[in-house]
Amino acid sequence: MNQAVENNSVTHIALIGNFLPRKCGLATFTTDTFNALKSRYPDLSVDVYAMDDHPGRYDYPSCVTGTIPQDDRAAYIATARAIETSGAQAIWLQHEYGIFGGAAGEHILALLDRTNLPLIVTLHTVLEKPSAQERAVMEGLLRRAAKVIVMAERGRDILTRVHGANPRSIVTIPHGVPDRPFADPATVKPRFGWSGRKVILTFGLLAPGKGIETVIEAMPSVVEQNPDAMYIVLGATHPNLVAHEGEKYRDGLKALTRELGVENNVAFVDAFVEQDELIDYLQAADIYVTPYLNPAQITSGTLSYAVGVGKAVISTPYVHATEILADGHGVLVDFRDAAAFAREINSLLGSERNRSRLSARAYERGRTMTWSRVAERAMNEITSIVDGRPQRIASSGPIKPHAPDLSAVERMSDSTGMLQHSIYSVPDRRHGYCIDDNARALILMSAMDDLDDAARDKWTTIYASFVQFAWNPEQRRFRNFMNFDRTWCEDEGSEDSNGRALWALGVTARDARSRKHRDWATMMFDMTASLAFELGSPRAQSFAMLGAAAMLEASPGHQLAHSILTRFPDEHMALLDAARRPNWVWFEIVLAYDNARLPEALIRAGQAIGRQDVVDTGLETLAWIIEQQKSPEGRFRAVGTESFGRPYADPLPFDQQPLEAQATVEACCAAFAATGEERWRTEAERAYGWYFGQNDLDLPLATVQDGGCFDGLMPTGLNRNQGAESILALQLSNCAISRLSKAAQAVAGTGRAVA
Repeated sequence: MNQAVENNSVTHIALIGNFLPRKCGLATFTTDTFNALKSRYPDLSVDVYAMDDHPGRYDYPSCVTGTIPQDDRAAYIATARAIETSGAQAIWLQHEYGIFGGAAGEHILALLDRTNLPLIVTLHTVLEKPSAQERAVMEGLLRRAAKVIVMAERGRDILTRVHGANPRSIVTIPHGVPDRPFADPATVKPRFGWSGRKVILTFGLLAPGKGIETVIEAMPSVVEQNPDAMYIVLGATHPNLVAHEGEKYRDGLKALTRELGVENNVAFVDAFVEQDELIDYLQAADIYVTPYLNPAQITSGTLSYAVGVGKAVISTPYVHATEILADGHGVLVDFRDAAAFAREINSLLGSERNRSRLSARAYERGRTMTWSRVAERAMNEITSIVDGRPQRIASSGPIKPHAPDLSAVERMSDSTGMLQHSIYSVPDRRHGYCIDDNARALILMSAMDDLDDAARDKWTTIYASFVQFAWNPEQRRFRNFMNFDRTWCEDEGSEDSNGRALWALGVTARDARSRKHRDWATMMFDMTASLAFELGSPRAQSFAMLGAAAMLEASPGHQLAHSILTRFPDEHMALLDAARRPNWVWFEIVLAYDNARLPEALIRAGQAIGRQDVVDTGLETLAWIIEQQKSPEGRFRAVGTESFGRPYADPLPFDQQPLEAQATVEACCAAFAATGEERWRTEAERAYGWYFGQNDLDLPLATVQDGGCFDGLMPTGLNRNQGAESILALQLSNCAISRLSKAAQAVAGTGRAVA
């Protein structure tokens, strides 16, 4: 036995597909797969997640861990979370078009994108000519999967030729079959009342495309030579067909038998039979026929089962049949050729020797396809992808501060301002500009120490000009989004964008290296900052407080800044009192983005207006949010975007965005400045290290060579786009951590006690 099987390092997997009692071939396949895995590997944990087209209709067995309502995209994402936390080491997905929600079943990609577990996919359909949506889904699966299982070599050919798939990632494993001893049909026929009859059988959910009418049309010629012949059509009508047209197709087939005078030689068994009963039906048959009409059909479970129990098979030459019946293991006839079916059926019914010889060859091939063999081969592949995952070497200890680098900021900027988004590192002009990013870029121009005077003057002026042009005096609000053609998308931007604009103006008034820019920023702040009193969002208010605190440093006694700083802290502390719970020390009942800005604003506001109670509240809430942003290993873990909007819930780990690390770094810098306590420096360095690989995936987001930063950590790895927000977050963090290092050295040099 293969050693990889006997010494399997995989102990827990997630299995996704349809599942009995849902009545379809894929449900039977997934159920058989589960049973084979549990039989062959008794200690293997297999969590089944069943696709559900009619929630509440099916009484699933206890082995089904969870169900996924087909059209509920949120359920796919929730399932991804469940799988991630379950301890599963890999996902085995059964893919078929039509069982997943969204265009061409795209919802399944949402699930797979929310987990970083190794993925193996069994493809039950591979299309020669996929639609654009079908192609997009298939290629999404191919990008995500470590291994792809096809059941016929033609599937490998199509994947490589049509989709450019890597042949080394594709493995052919046949459809599984039950391991039943070979049986003489004569010993089984009495159970069904078929003694003395020559039985021809077709099995499967009844639907057009199965070609049943072709065999019925052949029956007059068969009956002429074999009056005791009986054609059994076994299977319920496909549920989707019943829902649309009832039993119209079955009734038409019955009418055809009467028209041809063979109604006494054709029987319809309208039932969805369980596996054991199906095998009994198969073993009672003399000949199995699959007259399917689709040449591209790559998988047929019924054909596999027939071969597995040793049936003489006559089939049309669809892909799966041509492969499994090759080399004399069955008989092939042309599509819709009733005369050929009649000829070959009569030939086999007329020669017991030939029929028995063909049955023996089929049974021999079936021994290579038993479910236990399929389970072993699949587990070998799963083990290889789990064991083959690259071992990441975690970095530890404080990261040496990196010098700020303007290269990526300049790459994303033009004479109008800084563009919002990129595709990888190339600016994407379709999304234009926003004041959020240009306000951040304006702050960066004051924060960078080692910057050429000409470059600083040029870019400070450009970003300031954007902020200035964004002001809409008629609405007394800043606009936010601008198209690439410099037309505005709205008359009034979001509250957050207005708060950030005030923040940038206050910082520029305090920190700009040129007097002309400080004077401009002071003028703009004086003209616009009263809008802060109409902001209702706690974050927008916090941004305004940060700007006001800077403005008060630039101009002590500044009345408007002082008014902002005296109004909002009490409102925020009232929010904290209302939302607080024993394990929840936060201003809102949910977590969102830029969280650390709320405590930072209180710390800086409290210092600016001399209120220690405000500072203390900021420190308390900062300590709490930091604990929420820690992985079990003690690394910084940004509150994932999936966490947003979940009342009093622990944060979810993905997607993690650079903005959160920056906010935490700068809030901890504020806490260190207020207290001199070393723990705040430690927490700032912890958050800073996130950019350089000290994170859940041990992957650096910073591209140090050019000053860029990837847009985030996803369960499957990096979001490799480099938008303005991410680049600016890194560079502002570089500036903040450098200032913190210098401040810590200054504290140490004065002999000031450091806790």
